[in-house]
Amino acid sequence: MEILIVAVALAVILLVTAGLLTSSRRRRRPPAGPIPPITPTTPATQAEPGIPGQREPAGDYAEPEAPVTTIERPEPAAGRLVRLRSRLARSNTALGQGLLALLSRDHLDESTWEEIEDVLLTADLGVAPTGELVERLRTRARVEGMTSAAQARQVLREELLALVDPSLDRSLRIDRAGPPSVVLVVGVNGTGKTTTTGKLARVLIAEGHTVVLGAADTFRAAAAEQLTTWGARVGARTVRGPEGADPASVAFDAVREGIDEGADAVLVDTAGRLHTKTGLMDELGKVKRVVEKHGPVDEVLLVLDATTGQNGMVQARVFAEVVDVTGIVLTKLDGTAKGGIVVAVQRELGVPVKLVGLGEGPDDLAPFDPEAFVDALVS
Repeated sequence: MEILIVAVALAVILLVTAGLLTSSRRRRRPPAGPIPPITPTTPATQAEPGIPGQREPAGDYAEPEAPVTTIERPEPAAGRLVRLRSRLARSNTALGQGLLALLSRDHLDESTWEEIEDVLLTADLGVAPTGELVERLRTRARVEGMTSAAQARQVLREELLALVDPSLDRSLRIDRAGPPSVVLVVGVNGTGKTTTTGKLARVLIAEGHTVVLGAADTFRAAAAEQLTTWGARVGARTVRGPEGADPASVAFDAVREGIDEGADAVLVDTAGRLHTKTGLMDELGKVKRVVEKHGPVDEVLLVLDATTGQNGMVQARVFAEVVDVTGIVLTKLDGTAKGGIVVAVQRELGVPVKLVGLGEGPDDLAPFDPEAFVDALVS
């Protein structure tokens, strides 16, 4: 019995000793790798994003500065058409130079007059104005004679100028004294309507006016961004809504903003939907009615692409039925030989061409000058 007790005691001692040895070995096991250095934690504002606790060197990081927008000073509008006269002259050679070549012939027979008529019709002058001009030229040729190229040029200049009608009031109705003048810019997509709105802001700012822009073309994804960029370049605020917002609501807010700021003019870029879609044209009428809750609309400028010729005349007629168009803006006049569209559209709507686009530059929108236009044709 005693022997059994002693054996059990020895077994217990051996087991305890083995456990202590194992525990000791575990405690003495070296670490798997080098011990990382202890670094002091730093406030969140001093740590590089993504690396907590790492102190950044002084001056290496700074809060990003907001981009500084340089406000441009648009070119004065008064001399633009003169500066761009050479472009206009090159683009309308078929009209002016073609007529001069025919009128300078030694003998103006019936065949020659038919050719003159064809040139005028090709230049989109329109049937009625073409008939009038040919008849007046024939009369003057019989009475005064056209014995030289210089005389033919002078007669042609006088008669073309009479057709363009320099007596029309082509000024924009912008009044500094009262509430902001409201200008609706209308036209179908592709005519350069939004770009024209931005360029018109530059024309007015060059003349010393303050402007607010309304991005009411909410159905074309890039229209609001495009107009905002135009405005930012000259320091004009742009009022816009989310894509697909009610255009009339955006136009209303833009006019209200213009009133609050005491601006001289509010330019509203409207949706440029196809003129053949009656429902969409009705919405353009709605925009005008909603804006008029603030007061009268001073100008409705219809933007037409001069290269479209008689198709532009169809657009002009339909827009005139929906809103009271007060003036025409002809874009891309430098890229067409159809200078007769100036006369045709004025005759069709009974309103003047007030502005013309003669290039892609930001200051290539110019107030229309009848004499400079005709001089460019016959130069």
